[in-house]
Amino acid sequence: MTRPTAIYSAAQVRALDAWEIGQRKTPGYTLMTRAAAAALRVLRSRWPEARRIAVVCGAGNNGGDGYVFARLARAAGLDVHAFAATPPDEPGGDARRAHDEWLSAGGRAHPFNAAALSGCDVIVDGLLGTGLRGPPRPESTGVIRAINAARRPVLALDLPSGLDADTGSVHDAAVRAELTLCFVGLKSGLFLGAGPEFTGVVLLDDLGVVAPDVPPFAPLMRRIDEGELPLALPRRARDSHKGSNGRVLVIGGGAGMPGALRLAGEAALRAGAGLVTVAGHPDNVGAVIAARPELIYLPSVSDAGVAEAARAADVLAIGPGLGRDEWARQSWSQVLRVEGKPVVVDADALNLLAQEPTKLPADWIITPHPGEAARLLGVDTAAIQADRLGAVRELHSSYGAIAVLKGAGTLVASGARPEIHLCDRGNPGMATAGMGDVLTGVIAGLRAQIPDSALAARCGVLVHALAGDSAAQAGERGLLAGDVLTEIRGRVNP
Repeated sequence: MTRPTAIYSAAQVRALDAWEIGQRKTPGYTLMTRAAAAALRVLRSRWPEARRIAVVCGAGNNGGDGYVFARLARAAGLDVHAFAATPPDEPGGDARRAHDEWLSAGGRAHPFNAAALSGCDVIVDGLLGTGLRGPPRPESTGVIRAINAARRPVLALDLPSGLDADTGSVHDAAVRAELTLCFVGLKSGLFLGAGPEFTGVVLLDDLGVVAPDVPPFAPLMRRIDEGELPLALPRRARDSHKGSNGRVLVIGGGAGMPGALRLAGEAALRAGAGLVTVAGHPDNVGAVIAARPELIYLPSVSDAGVAEAARAADVLAIGPGLGRDEWARQSWSQVLRVEGKPVVVDADALNLLAQEPTKLPADWIITPHPGEAARLLGVDTAAIQADRLGAVRELHSSYGAIAVLKGAGTLVASGARPEIHLCDRGNPGMATAGMGDVLTGVIAGLRAQIPDSALAARCGVLVHALAGDSAAQAGERGLLAGDVLTEIRGRVNP
C-alpha cells in the first residue's frame, strides 16, 4: 500500500470506474474481485489471528465487494458468515453475480443477525457505498448501530457505511471502523467533517486504475506530502548566519497578554528563523524575556516603532494576544501599509480584518480557526464546519491571501484555481490554548527561510501537526502548546 496524496469527490471516483471499464475495457467484476482480494490481504495483515469473520453486505456494489470477499476468505480457510442486510439489486449486475457465486461456492447469505456479530473476530462492512446522500434508511441505520454495538474490530470496504463520501457528514449513524480500505481513489469525506472520527486507519488500493491527466480527473485536493519538507528545508550552508536564515517580526502581546506573543516568537525561532523580534505592550517585557531570552523585545507604544521594525524584518506575523484596543488598531493599520513583505495574520488581527474587510496581497497568509473564519465570511461556525472545503475556497477568494483553515483536517488554499491541500496529521490533544499562536510562529519562521508563501504555509501546518503528534506520545489529554514547541526542532531537520 502506498500513501497517495490525491483526494477526489465520489463523482470523480465513479467516473474513474466508468473510464476504466469503458476505455480500458476492464470488466466491473474484475475490479470488484481486485477490491475483495485487496481487502483480504489487509485483513490478514492487520488481524493475523482472526478466524471467524462476519461480512455485512448491502444491495449495491459495496455489498458485491463483500460477497466476493466472503468467497475468497472462505477459500483461504477462514470461517466466514455473510449477512444479507438487503438482497442484491440489479439482476444480472456485478453485485448479483458476486452474491450468486458466493452461494455457488457453498456459502450462505444469512438474514442479518445482530447477536451473531459479537462472536466474530472481525466485522467487514460492505453495507453502503459512495452513493449515500442524506440519512440511511431506517433498516440500514439499525444495522449500522448493531455493528457498532458489537464492539468488534471493523474493516470498512471503501468507506464506513453511513458516512457521506464527499463531506464526511453523518446524519443518523455511521460505522466506526478500525481500518478503512478505500478503492480506486481517496474520497474527500474520509478526511472532512466527522470522517476521521469514523474511518480509523485509511489505506488505498487503486485496483490498477490510473487517473488520466485531464481536467475532470484533477484531484479535488491533496494531502500535504512529508516529502516536501527536505526539499523546502535543505541542509544549511556552513557559512550561514542569522541574517541569512531570516528575520521575523511578531506583533501582538497587548496589555496582560504576554503568553501568546512569547509562544509565537519562540515557535518562529524553533522553526529556524535566524532572528526574531516581538513587539508588544511594555508591561510584558519581563514575562517574555525571562521565559525566552533569545527573543528581542520591542516595547511598542506607537505605530512608529512597529513601522521601523517592519522595515528590518523579512516576514511579519500579527495577531497573537494583540487585542482590539487603539494600539492594536494602529498596529494593524501600519501592517496593512507594508509593501513587498509577506505577513502571517492570526487571532485578533483576523477579527480586525473581519470588521473592515479588504483584499490582501497574494503572498500573505491568513490562519483562522472556524470561529474566526465565520466572522470573516459573515456566517456562523456551523456553516464553516458543514462545508470546510467551500469555506477555505471562499476565504482565499474573498481576501486574496493564502488561507489556512485550522481544525481537524487543516486546509490550505492557494493559487489561482485554487489548489487545496489537507493535513491529515495532528491529534485532538492539540485543541488547547496557545496552539494557534505556535502555528503562527512556525509558519512565519519557515516563511523566513522558504521563498514561496504557499509552500511555507503547507510546511508550517505539517510541521506543527507532526510536532503535536510527537508531543502526544505521552498522552493527548493535558498536552500543552509549550510541549509542541520542544518538538518543532526535530521536525524542521528532516
